[in-house]
Amino acid sequence: MTFLRTTAALALGLALVVGTAVAAPPPLQKTDTVVGKGKTATAGATVTVHYTGWLYSPKAPQQHGAQVDTSTGGAPFTFALGSGKVMPGWDQGLVGMKVGGKRTLVVPAALAYGERGAGPIPPNANLIFDISLLDVK
Repeated sequence: MTFLRTTAALALGLALVVGTAVAAPPPLQKTDTVVGKGKTATAGATVTVHYTGWLYSPKAPQQHGAQVDTSTGGAPFTFALGSGKVMPGWDQGLVGMKVGGKRTLVVPAALAYGERGAGPIPPNANLIFDISLLDVK
């Protein structure tokens, strides 16, 4: 009977912890707010972006909680996509974007900073980023 309940809970996207159902972590969500027309970002390419990141807050307008980081108004951020130099949510979430595009990523904690947190980002925080793709090389 326990096996059946566990299987049913897992099928519904729930995890059982000592007999208590808890919500499974949310998946990485990608929403293109502007579809670019330039070169496509692929794993191994060097990408240049502007971004702003917030704590994910489901009840806040557009789920944007407290802002935690931004490159907007300063130098853009350049990195090798898929190299592990950024959080996994970015390595996965930017693939397929085109230069000139804008994308919103909702990144679950497991694909961000996880249990350790970082600076103003608390442990196990889900994050939301608005990202503009400026260049792909």
